Amino acid sequence: MDESLPADVADVLAAVLEGDTPVHIALRRQVPHLSVRARCTCGCGSAYFELDTSKVEPAPTGPSTVVAAEAQLVTEAGECPGEVLVFTQGGYLSWLEVCSWSDDEVTLAAARDWLQTCS
Repeated sequence: MDESLPADVADVLAAVLEGDTPVHIALRRQVPHLSVRARCTCGCGSAYFELDTSKVEPAPTGPSTVVAAEAQLVTEAGECPGEVLVFTQGGYLSWLEVCSWSDDEVTLAAARDWLQTCS
């Protein structure tokens, strides 16, 4: 992983992009060339990426914006407070979104913990 990628973002991407699908493999190859361009100001931890596309191949996701990976969050109590979505544009990592399914905000730190618990 890139040294400039914050640990919380790197950990969540690693958990969500697990697996041997061609899309996940291609997206994992992009991560070392990724940096965070901006983060959501509401506190959820959603991150918008900057990627040097000259150094990587696009994932086979198609030319539009798509959800290329997703993971439902499950707490220690078995509740499902939200999910993490990884978006691509034209096959390149574009942003990571943390979604809450209730009025309680789900942070990236909490998502990271719940994803590691599920693994």
